[in-house]
Amino acid sequence: GLMAARQAGLDDPARLRRAERTRRVLSLELNKDRDVERIHGSGINTLDIEPVEGRYMLSGASDGDIVLYDLENLSRKPSYTCKALFTVGRSHPDVHKFSVETVQWYPHDTGMFTSSSFDKTLKIWDTNTLQAADIFHFEGTVYSHHMSPVATEHCLIAVGTKSPKVQLCDLKSGSSSHILQGHRQEVLTVSWSPRHEYVLATGSADGRVKLWDVRRASGCLSTLDQYNGEKSKASSEAANTAHNGRVNGLCYTNDGLHLLTIGTDDRMRLWNSSTGENTLVNYGKVGNESRKGLKFAISCGCNPEFAFVPYGSTVAVYTIFTGERITMLRGHYSTVNCCVFQPHFQELYSGSKDCNILAWIPAPREPVPDDTSEKSLPQQHVNPAYEDAWSSSDDEG
Repeated sequence: GLMAARQAGLDDPARLRRAERTRRVLSLELNKDRDVERIHGSGINTLDIEPVEGRYMLSGASDGDIVLYDLENLSRKPSYTCKALFTVGRSHPDVHKFSVETVQWYPHDTGMFTSSSFDKTLKIWDTNTLQAADIFHFEGTVYSHHMSPVATEHCLIAVGTKSPKVQLCDLKSGSSSHILQGHRQEVLTVSWSPRHEYVLATGSADGRVKLWDVRRASGCLSTLDQYNGEKSKASSEAANTAHNGRVNGLCYTNDGLHLLTIGTDDRMRLWNSSTGENTLVNYGKVGNESRKGLKFAISCGCNPEFAFVPYGSTVAVYTIFTGERITMLRGHYSTVNCCVFQPHFQELYSGSKDCNILAWIPAPREPVPDDTSEKSLPQQHVNPAYEDAWSSSDDEG
């Protein structure tokens, strides 16, 4: 029905795109024909797919190794394995000494990527030479870092460490440019807004989520409050916390209008990112026992949008705006630490403590047999608005 309406010019092309993307996400399954080469010998903490072609994926593991995979099926066979192109392993002079917590591609081309680790460093890598082009050192463990996907005026990397201060490292000058102060405990997760290049969200072990404008001297724009300011001011301890536990995951929706946060209070919350208001969507219990950052993902271009959240040894799929849990993707043998969404083909990749990366691919459509006459097709395939309303007088006799 959507195809017919699209061809007749009755419908907007974007509607067909959204409907098909949504169908593909709802049919995600563990694919028997797609394997990701098993290279890692320890748990996988972080994954990232480059946004330029959507073809190359980075993974970082607990033993400090980083692997780059090519997701493209060059053999054109139905069954194939995503090959590892290279590994930064033990023998590499610049390898991280301890667990790699975050890897991220440079948002504008594949010639550079970044990694941060419990060895108190953030490294900037040249993809072509596989050398560390720059290394930033910190006083404490690095939990998370993020580069803005939309920045044109700055090259700042936000870094969350064991210190309550959020560090901003400038790629242009190679120095730590300035510090955002306001959290009381370690900063577990950081994310730039995909809408405003100077706006940064940070989540901390103190239960708070802060939004910052990095151009302002005071820095902090607001501290998100799960009670929307309705709790009495007398109990100031409870006021202005986003979660009653450590905030270890946050992710903006692709339009930047909403922010999704996860805490060790087993709750996930959706916030209006411009007003800072808790939208009060109820996702139920979202099991979260991670002591460090949790990397979850949000779909792109679907209607409604979905969140893919590591939940024990599964990945839970939620509709963001209603809070409904659609399904649980089961396949890992141990705790899932991270997942990443591939928006071009609506694929999901998840990394786990079991050392595996699994590919969740949309199930193919069921083919319609050729000899089926149109009359026997189920009617719901045709949008009633596009059905013929005329009849010939011969039939009416």
